[in-house]
Amino acid sequence: MEANKTFTTPEVKLHFLDYWRIIRIRKTVILAVFLLVSLTVAVVTYILPETFCSTVRIAIEKDVSDVAGLGYEPRQTGWDPYWIQTEFEKIQSKTILYQVITNLNLNRRWAEKFKEENELRTDVTYGLLKRMIDVRQSRNTSLIEIRVFSEDKYEAAEIANEIAKVYRDYRLAVRREMSARGIRKLEEEWDKQDKLVKEKQKEVDQLKAELGISDMDAAIGPGGHTIEPESLRKLEALRIEAQADCARMETFYQNLTNLTREELRKAVATASPDPQLVELLSKLHETKQRLASMEASYGPEHPDFKATQMLRDEVDKQIEDRLDGILTGLKAKVESERARVRLLEEQVNQFKTNEIDLAIKRRPYWQARRDLESLQVVRERLQWRIYQEKVDAELPKTGIVEVVDPAEPALRAERPKKALNITLGLIFGLALGVGLAFFIEYLDTSVKTIDDVERTLQAPVLGVIPQNVGSLIEEGPESPHAEAYRVLRTNILFAQKDPKLNTLTAISGGAGEGKSTTLFNLAAVFAQNGQRVLLVDSDLRRPSLHKMFKVSNAIGLTNYLLKQNTLEEVIQTTPLPTLDFMPSGKLPSSSLGLLSSQQMKDLIRDLKRRYDFVFFDSPPIMGVSDASILASEVDMVLQVIQYRRYPQHMTIRAKQMVEKVGGNLLGIVLNNINMASDENYYYYSGYYYYSHSEDSDREEARESKRKSKSKSSTEQSDKVEIKSKY
Repeated sequence: MEANKTFTTPEVKLHFLDYWRIIRIRKTVILAVFLLVSLTVAVVTYILPETFCSTVRIAIEKDVSDVAGLGYEPRQTGWDPYWIQTEFEKIQSKTILYQVITNLNLNRRWAEKFKEENELRTDVTYGLLKRMIDVRQSRNTSLIEIRVFSEDKYEAAEIANEIAKVYRDYRLAVRREMSARGIRKLEEEWDKQDKLVKEKQKEVDQLKAELGISDMDAAIGPGGHTIEPESLRKLEALRIEAQADCARMETFYQNLTNLTREELRKAVATASPDPQLVELLSKLHETKQRLASMEASYGPEHPDFKATQMLRDEVDKQIEDRLDGILTGLKAKVESERARVRLLEEQVNQFKTNEIDLAIKRRPYWQARRDLESLQVVRERLQWRIYQEKVDAELPKTGIVEVVDPAEPALRAERPKKALNITLGLIFGLALGVGLAFFIEYLDTSVKTIDDVERTLQAPVLGVIPQNVGSLIEEGPESPHAEAYRVLRTNILFAQKDPKLNTLTAISGGAGEGKSTTLFNLAAVFAQNGQRVLLVDSDLRRPSLHKMFKVSNAIGLTNYLLKQNTLEEVIQTTPLPTLDFMPSGKLPSSSLGLLSSQQMKDLIRDLKRRYDFVFFDSPPIMGVSDASILASEVDMVLQVIQYRRYPQHMTIRAKQMVEKVGGNLLGIVLNNINMASDENYYYYSGYYYYSHSEDSDREEARESKRKSKSKSSTEQSDKVEIKSKY
């Protein structure tokens, strides 16, 4: 079990060679499907009747005239795919094709063609005709191709030209009918509009008389008999200007009243210069300078100093009085500006009130007059549109549908295209065959590659055995198949952790996977290497190793376990000196539990001492318990898996059963590989094959000798021979 623990699953990478491997393996399926499809297509192609194709090419435009009408608008040059698809459907519609059927009398003609007694129904003929038509856009152009297929090339050309003609007539008729309906509807609307205009005119005249509106007032408009708009605008401008002056004066006055007296003197002298105030301030300044000079010269008690001091106080008082007077004057100006603003506002409001009253009074008239003008505009436009449509309806419109290339009888058949059909049949057959091969491969869940085994079972592959492997004892050590078993022997020796572990069995999930042959040839390879080997046929259900040795199965393992014979009596010799064989012996129905007996365990211990290696054959592990018992009792277990035989879940279950009973699974042997069809396995044994192909004469001689020996053995098969070793 340690080998499994250290094993690492290889990374799965899908390669091109994996696909090629599937193709090689399933080549029979691919070839069969390819031939079947290809031959079927070829036969059908040559059986089908010839079909001719005639094509008429037409240029179509939207509903426009050949010349520009009164309401001329530039043509839109852009290609509208939805519109063109709509026209495709119209060409194939019953409206067009029913008329074609009638014009060409196809009901009667095709009834004669199909040998019908009565004329075909139109719907039946329509179904036949529609299947004959193919409408498409001409490549890299805006032209439309109408293609008609028929076994009669003249009929195909006739039908194609008739479809183009009927479609053109249909477009023109539809356009004329639409124009006529439109003109009638416009005339009805004009009559209604004219009646509304006359009624509204009467209402306007009545309101004009009731409200006393003169023709001059009506010509001037809604503001014709009120205050002059220019005067109102001037008055409004004066009001706005007065408000601005008042706000400026109030701000100036407010700022002055918030200043101290000293700050007020400076601010007034700068912001609102007053000559008297300026003179007083200058006089005060001179007095203060003289007073300062006298104080330094005479002292504060001098009469002149006191006189000058009194003069200073007098001037200062005069300045204060002047400042009060200025503030009083500014306040008066502010009040005056406020009164002026109020007066202007009253005048403006009065003018507006008069204007609104008059406008409200005359509003019904002006509203009715506007409604009348709107109705008159609509009536005039309707009248112009009617005239325009009548002129446009008379203009020629042959450009709506123009036949560019009329249909002509084809020179050669269009269908079937033999070369194309056969080529496509070959391609489709190959693709279908490959697809079916991959589908079958997908459904096949059996083991296919080493990667499948190692990824699924988490165990290493120790050996790869090719197909058609015979007995290596007969083929000899130089057999090309022997190299595969020598590789297996080498891997087993490397996987053997302890030389004392020398007993081995091979198990498989199902019958026929080749475990007996594998064990037989593996024992032969070990013996050819000079090691003492015993091969025990412990498959008590369906023993087969005695047939490969061509010896009797009369006595063997069961006889020893039942104590009927000694060990020396049940072990036989083989053509290889170092290889011995123990047959299974006859198994009584009452002795099915022999492999789990103590005698079997003692036998295994005894054989381990006598031989270098002991190999035990076993039945399939899924069917009976014998294989599980052997797996638990021997030292090493090999699991043999046949290539592409059983589902993967069966091999997984077999491995799990070995692990459940405590068996030491060394690895996997992948058996029955087809080296010729799967080159992925060539590298495991192909090189050895090539090394032997150079000595073909020796191989032929050996083969001849083997056949002679086989013939001799066959002649003696009726004799029961027991070749005891001891």
